[in-house]
Amino acid sequence: MCNRGLRLCCLLAYQTAPRVWISCGRDCQGPRYLRNIITFVSVLFITLIILDYQFFFFFFVTPQGNHQKTAHLWKLPGAKERLQIVRADLLEEGSFDSAVMACEGVFHTASPVLAKPDSTSKEETLVPAVNGTLNVLRSCKKNPFLKRVVLTSSSSAVRIRDDGQSSSNISLDETAWSSVPLCEKMHLWYALAKVFAEKAAWEFAKENGIDLVTVLPSFVIGPSLSHELCVTASDVLGLFQGDTARFSSYGRMGYVHIDDVASSHILVYEAPQAAGRYLCSSVVLDNDELVSSLAKRYPIFPIPRRLNSPYGKQSYQLNTSKLQGLGFKFRGVQEMFDDCVQSLKDQGHLLECPL
Repeated sequence: MCNRGLRLCCLLAYQTAPRVWISCGRDCQGPRYLRNIITFVSVLFITLIILDYQFFFFFFVTPQGNHQKTAHLWKLPGAKERLQIVRADLLEEGSFDSAVMACEGVFHTASPVLAKPDSTSKEETLVPAVNGTLNVLRSCKKNPFLKRVVLTSSSSAVRIRDDGQSSSNISLDETAWSSVPLCEKMHLWYALAKVFAEKAAWEFAKENGIDLVTVLPSFVIGPSLSHELCVTASDVLGLFQGDTARFSSYGRMGYVHIDDVASSHILVYEAPQAAGRYLCSSVVLDNDELVSSLAKRYPIFPIPRRLNSPYGKQSYQLNTSKLQGLGFKFRGVQEMFDDCVQSLKDQGHLLECPL
């Protein structure tokens, strides 16, 4: 057992995947240890940092959780020594009390992502996102030794705005919020869930004296640890296979390497001066800009050279100067897609020669 040194806890929640947590501690005379609750896509970037920082971690899964979804974790270096799987429920109040009480920091990441939004998916997305976040914070409130909570929000909580369609080169920073009426009109339930969950978190944190910091990543690109692909990775795979139906719906989009998302979480947790919201995005590109670049870099795959946006001309940028002000440096778009493509090849999803 470690002494009460630096203890972190990371909760990652996903509606259809096993729910996992991370609480972490550092022995005053040894390496860091992390006990972890993680789920599905979230495990990709958090686990990378866990391994780099030599965290000890364990996963909490729901009673109905499929253990095959976490089987790949046992193959990670150090997993046999630092991984334990137990059960918990994100939507059950108090489910994480004991884990949070052992920590000095908490990470809460990921909301449900529905591949095919429909009239019933609004509540399916909003309820676990908002209630799950508040349940985590209620557990955090009970720990008097808690240093900080880092919540993963999304650039989708910032960029869904009417003014982005017409204003020239509008720069969106952490003061911006997505338009709720526009999200409702377009059935963008994921974005709406991120807005509601983050605002609920800020209100709860202020009322209860919790030191909260939020990270708002854009479209996350990079290698996958799991053979089962998340929605975004599946969309990237489709693009490289010539199926652009899903990807074309994104329009102008920010992109960020999965490792940068992980590193930014650790940075804003550890930096004493970190406060408020932090956009996390390496570059913002139109559909045409992205596919033109990818088609040239990967000519063996049937990537179109043009891909129109369903939203017309968009001109917004994401201002990440606040995160960069903490000394953060982003990886480039080529590196993130190179790593993603190699991962898809290694796992057998993407054939070396598709023709």
